[in-house]
Amino acid sequence: MSGTLLPLALKAAHIAVLLLVVLTAAAYLVWFERKLLARMQLRLGPNRAGPAGLLQPLADVIKLVCKEDVIPAAADRGVYRLAPALTALAAILAFAVIPVGEPVRLFGIEQPLVVSDLSIGALYLLGLSSLSVYGVTLGGYASASKYALLGSLRALAQIISYELPLGLALAPVLMLAGSLSLTDIVRAQASAPFAVLCPVSFALYLISSLAEARRTPFDLPEAESELVAGYHTEYSGMRFGLYYVGEYLNMMVLGSMGTVFFLGGWLGPGLPGPVWFAIKVGFFCFLFVWARATLPRLRYDQLMHLNWYWLLPLALANLIVTAAGALWMRGGA
Repeated sequence: MSGTLLPLALKAAHIAVLLLVVLTAAAYLVWFERKLLARMQLRLGPNRAGPAGLLQPLADVIKLVCKEDVIPAAADRGVYRLAPALTALAAILAFAVIPVGEPVRLFGIEQPLVVSDLSIGALYLLGLSSLSVYGVTLGGYASASKYALLGSLRALAQIISYELPLGLALAPVLMLAGSLSLTDIVRAQASAPFAVLCPVSFALYLISSLAEARRTPFDLPEAESELVAGYHTEYSGMRFGLYYVGEYLNMMVLGSMGTVFFLGGWLGPGLPGPVWFAIKVGFFCFLFVWARATLPRLRYDQLMHLNWYWLLPLALANLIVTAAGALWMRGGA
């Protein structure tokens, strides 16, 4: 293979492997959540399809593919079909800039373990995280259902509101790292992870990421006791499956962001970098599931009160204190 085609072939193989790993991990994150919730609630969880229920994700996919794809008569058909794909696509694209380890040499070529190491990777991630709201909002609007529309409006207000403390929680990390490149941010944590240096930012990120992922106790957009299923009430078959897998892909994206920004990414003793990265992302996913098993759902006014009266002022104060501390440490005025 010529010297021009080999790097392209390696990049294509990298993208294919990344898609396979990410989609498989999202499917088994559903299995992990169901088993962990069962343990916490003294139940068995899925245990029929394969050993320990390990084939349950495959059974779920087959069930969804075989279900009838029903479209409401009054729906905006074009937008209705497009909306679920937007949610999953935004999450998948985020993995293009997330590094999982140090570069490796393949066929004499240094291959970074990231599809594209952007110098503004942090801004790219924050931009994509805000795109997921379009899939949710358009799906609720196009369904021609009051329950779906109310769920989509809740999601729109919630995600936009909680983007503010989430972004402000990451700002101190970017100041300390001195770069927007995710690889540089990881390497800046060689001596100590930013979760230790910026504990308030880490706590703010955890709370805000639960709200961004629309997970309990912030699952107001799909509160079944109020809105049937919220924004995806009118979806069935594999279109519903795209919304479902999009939620778990979003959990993985937020877990990967937390790993890169606060837990040192792939850094760790003994094990290969990608293994450390997977363990840390798994830790975040465990926290998401634990919160679902433990905490009750907030009322919508409580959700907004928590953000605007507590998290946002705390994030601003934390940013000012961190900036002053960083300036003092560098000998600034």
